[in-house]
Amino acid sequence: MYRKLTLISAPAGYGKTTLVSEWLADCGRPAAWLSLEQGDNELTRFLTCMISSLQTIEENIGEGVLSVLQSPQPPPTKSILTALLNELAAIPAPFILVLDDYHAANSKGVNEAVSFLLDHLPKQMHLMIMTREDPSISLPRLRVRDQLTELRVADMRFTLTEAEAFFNRAMNLNLSMDNIAGFQSRTEGWVAGLHLAAISIQEDDDAERLLRSFTGNHHFVLDYLAEEILHRQPEAVQAFLLRTSLLDRLCGSLCDNLMLNPEVSGKEILIDLDRKNLFIIPLDKERRWYRYHHLFADILRRRLQESHDGSQIADLHKRASLWYENNGFEIEAFRHAVESRDIERSSRLLQGDGMPLHLRGATGISLNWLESLPASELDARPALWVIYGSALLIAGKPSGVEHKLRAAEAALEGAEQDVSVRDLIGLIAATRATLTSLALTDDQHGTERKLQAAEAAMQVTGLEDKTDELVGLIAPASDAEVRGTHGIDNVIAQSRRALAYLRPDNLPVRTASAWMLGVACQRRGDYAGACEAYNEVISNSQKIGHQLMAVMAIIGIGQIREAEDRPDLAAECYREALRLAGDLPHPALQEARMGLERVHRVLEDGMKGTQIEPLSQREIEVLNLIAKGLSNREIGEKLFLALDTVKGHNRRIFEKLQVQRRTEAIARARELNLLINTPKPH
Repeated sequence: MYRKLTLISAPAGYGKTTLVSEWLADCGRPAAWLSLEQGDNELTRFLTCMISSLQTIEENIGEGVLSVLQSPQPPPTKSILTALLNELAAIPAPFILVLDDYHAANSKGVNEAVSFLLDHLPKQMHLMIMTREDPSISLPRLRVRDQLTELRVADMRFTLTEAEAFFNRAMNLNLSMDNIAGFQSRTEGWVAGLHLAAISIQEDDDAERLLRSFTGNHHFVLDYLAEEILHRQPEAVQAFLLRTSLLDRLCGSLCDNLMLNPEVSGKEILIDLDRKNLFIIPLDKERRWYRYHHLFADILRRRLQESHDGSQIADLHKRASLWYENNGFEIEAFRHAVESRDIERSSRLLQGDGMPLHLRGATGISLNWLESLPASELDARPALWVIYGSALLIAGKPSGVEHKLRAAEAALEGAEQDVSVRDLIGLIAATRATLTSLALTDDQHGTERKLQAAEAAMQVTGLEDKTDELVGLIAPASDAEVRGTHGIDNVIAQSRRALAYLRPDNLPVRTASAWMLGVACQRRGDYAGACEAYNEVISNSQKIGHQLMAVMAIIGIGQIREAEDRPDLAAECYREALRLAGDLPHPALQEARMGLERVHRVLEDGMKGTQIEPLSQREIEVLNLIAKGLSNREIGEKLFLALDTVKGHNRRIFEKLQVQRRTEAIARARELNLLINTPKPH
């Protein structure tokens, strides 16, 4: 498998999943399998699912990246993928990543991520994509470079020989070659059609009659066969198929929750359906999770709509939502709550437990639901107005945010300021601080134009979550100009208001607000206020594990120390940021690296200007141990030197640095960047 990509592209029912499953069983390589569905086109969710699949090969792969993806302000996609690729490159044995039903996740953001993966794929990794339609990645370039293997409809159609093997050997039907040729011709080798025909023949053993009716459009054929199959199943199985058809994925206990005290457990029914090849596909080796064949699911859902009224279907969705919530699948619980038309439940789930769902990769579905609600429902639940504004901001649509925030404030007017209301006020202020940061301008009347420009810039990419772009537009560089005094004052005021009103335990939003305050104070030139805010970010980040926010705060302090002409302290900050970040992917780290290079040049120039006599390597070793607080005797034991020799080194170090005592030597060494390991800046 010297090529990078195997693409299997064909309409539904051509056996793509079965073909790859059987091939993987014999190929001798481990494979991570990701079955995609509607909703996986949101990049954060796609990457999260992909990494979870890869962890079936290497248990700890991508743990750091998963942590970053869950942060309020994750880094750019390329940085995340670079960190993941570095981990994948360390896997010694060849392996395969399979993306099944890729068309369900087809979006600009996902396509760009997959293209980046292909461009930098480790040599021991191979990618397989199964899809109903060609993905929008650079297939021509891969073909020219001989990096693509393709299987299409012409390759997937069953030939007459393959149809004969399927009917008579696999299904044991003993059909004549004339009947086989008839089915093969009328289905045009369509595997799902042949499978449906075989099951119907098993039921009534009349191939001639079936062949006579097996004509016309595939969808009509599928409707006919599904009708024949469903009617011949026991009533309990029919009820099970219809009620569970509204699920994208099925497991035993979830199905039990929809069936209302079933006589047979959902797990047993799923195993039986799988054994009968009744259009159910296992999604894992343990056969805990399944899905229906997509076309079969479509038929079942139409039958469900025909046989159940709206209230019954809504009740099924509500029960599915309850199961998902109780089992920790909050986004799926929200999806089914929306389908059940339960506004109160949907509202509660959307608000989450301290972290609203729109901050956890569900921005698109959150906005779709909020946009569908009348203003009266939003007025009755002011928290939804607040989330509406925040979700628009994350979606890169800042021009519509202020209207939602004002609607929230109007709905809250006169409300008793209990803990929850105060927290909403804090959330409004935090969102408004971010909005104002995007609109900083010298001209107050140019605010709207600035927001429109920011919105246009963020809409260039196809990603639904624009957090990366927001951070990039707000975070200051070392050479950022201070402009928009009125706007900066407003950011400071709103950030402080947010911190005053937010619950003490609402650390994710408090941390973001403190960072926004630090950025604004830094731009304003209030370095003491900025450092105080940044240190709160560092403290909060340690409690909630938001490593990225701590790194960005330390970089901010480094920029301040650099502006204060304290290159020694700036260097400490930049080193600490890089140490804490590790392999964390984020563009801010480039600012830390560049800052470290700048201050090193300043310190080197300063050292040249002092005209001090250079220290020997041994003297530098002794100096670093002095800085660590070791006594002369301890230094001698560590370096295997006599005590008098250590004292002699001390005298020469003091003479060269032109100091009188240890504390002065340490301070001077920091100015000259002579210390190898320096303490943390906070």
